[in-house]
Amino acid sequence: MPENASDLAQRLARQAEAVCREYLSAGRREGRYWMVGDVRNAPGRSMFVRLKGSERGKGVAGKWTDAATGEHGDLLDVIRESCGLIDFKDVADEARRFLALPHPEPEPASAYRRKAPAPTGSPLAAKRLFSLALPITGTLAEAYFRRRGITALHGTGSLRFHPRCYYRPDEHSATETWPALIASVTDLDGHQTGAHRTWLDPNGFSEAALGKAPIETPRRAMGDLLGHAVRFGVTGEVMAAGEGIETMLSLRCVLPEMPMAAALSAAHLAAILFPDTLRRLYIVRDDDPAGDGARDTLVERADALGIEALPLSPMLGDLNEDLRLRSIHAFRASIRVQLAPQDVARFMESVLSA
Repeated sequence: MPENASDLAQRLARQAEAVCREYLSAGRREGRYWMVGDVRNAPGRSMFVRLKGSERGKGVAGKWTDAATGEHGDLLDVIRESCGLIDFKDVADEARRFLALPHPEPEPASAYRRKAPAPTGSPLAAKRLFSLALPITGTLAEAYFRRRGITALHGTGSLRFHPRCYYRPDEHSATETWPALIASVTDLDGHQTGAHRTWLDPNGFSEAALGKAPIETPRRAMGDLLGHAVRFGVTGEVMAAGEGIETMLSLRCVLPEMPMAAALSAAHLAAILFPDTLRRLYIVRDDDPAGDGARDTLVERADALGIEALPLSPMLGDLNEDLRLRSIHAFRASIRVQLAPQDVARFMESVLSA
């Protein structure tokens, strides 16, 4: 395995098109070049990457130039900038991870003239974004959860962190970059259908914004969401479903082994699909009219399928407020009295006695 930058860059250059498809997914192939907005994967055509060429000397494959800024470099630079990495060790590790993956042979240029790039907001774009993000351990995303009182972060492989995730206020505004929590939205079989982004404030946590970035819409979803959810644990006969990621992770602090799903909005919660194994559903409602509507719809749908539906209501506005502003003992007690007795023994008392 190569250990220096030159060797890694040459190996990447032999698969230049696959590198561009992975890390510069906002672009597309045009003849012998990959065209994209910039090295950080913005849409556009000012940057071009040579896909074919020699390994040394003039016309080297993998070299790129941004005509708008004059920036230039190789594919290691592409990985560094598109992933938001700083240390060369991290760049090299990501390059080696990529090189270890199987990659299909490049398609003829004529095929690319007929194929459009993955549309913005599509399931494919969501998968690419999630694949570029990092595990949350030791990141701003983990700190964000802990500042919101959430310490039960086991089994959260559906959550990742991107240090420089694109944010565009509207189609007429310039693209910005902010650190973001990236959540994978999956169907009942575990296939990713979408992604949810929560942009975070790199300058710290405040009670006013609760750690979210100071932008107009710090939460956005992409892909196919209807019926699907961000999932924690494998569903059997019992599960809990609610709107927000923070709401469900708050509940996990007192019911760490209960499978849970965050549908991301009241409308999507009302439409969440039920696993065939499900026999009892806890509906985690927010204390507002939308939460009441989602609860009523889910109760009706569950009853029609013979699934017992039990609402879980907060003491305050939502379960994360309960966790942050009430003691953990008061929070646990409020949940305990709303559970079926058999679930108290299975999911709460067994944990306390462990």
